[in-house]
Amino acid sequence: MSDCVFCRIAAGQIPAARIDESADHLAFLDIGPLAPGHTLLIPKQHFADIRDIPADLLSRLTSHLPRLARAVFSATGASGLNVLQNSGSTSGQAVFHFHIHLIPRVDGDKLGYRWNAGKYAGDEAREMQAKILAALA
Repeated sequence: MSDCVFCRIAAGQIPAARIDESADHLAFLDIGPLAPGHTLLIPKQHFADIRDIPADLLSRLTSHLPRLARAVFSATGASGLNVLQNSGSTSGQAVFHFHIHLIPRVDGDKLGYRWNAGKYAGDEAREMQAKILAALA
């Protein structure tokens, strides 16, 4: 897509600090990092979000995560790492080209993360399970 910034980065039309690359993936430093070493992993082919990317390509893409994570840990001295994927604007997705964030974390970095865990009442879990199973069928 000519108007997609990540497609243009993958095509070499926009410069990026490239970290790792193959015929179907590219990892590069985020231009607006949450922490030094914040890396993005993208497929070179355009897919808007996780609903669009073929499972075999997603599998190949995520197979690079352990090696990239080790490199980010080593290069940054991080003691933790968030691996994050947002799909849809409500989740925080700002660039509508599937991508995975590798965000290095250190004690006291103040990046934060909200995890407002709730509880299912009564049969809600069973009802949700049935809906998801029906959608999978």
